[in-house]
Amino acid sequence: MQGNALALSSDTLALSSDTLALSADALAFSADALALSADALALSADTLALSGDALALQSIAKFNSLRINEMLYLVKLVIHSCHIR
Repeated sequence: MQGNALALSSDTLALSSDTLALSADALAFSADALALSADALALSADTLALSGDALALQSIAKFNSLRINEMLYLVKLVIHSCHIR
């Protein structure tokens, strides 16, 4: 009877050890998942920053395009006025 109780105690200890090992693995996976989430958030922030930069550059390009069109219009007026005289 004592042999069976010792065997059961040994099995219980082994199961407890396995449970602790699985818990440690689960914690490690959770830490990895948190690290990946942090990386994803950082990439999202970088993407937003790049989108903001792209919008700023697009606005500058549009402004420059309008200025060029204005200058071309003025040049055409000057040329036209020179032909009239």
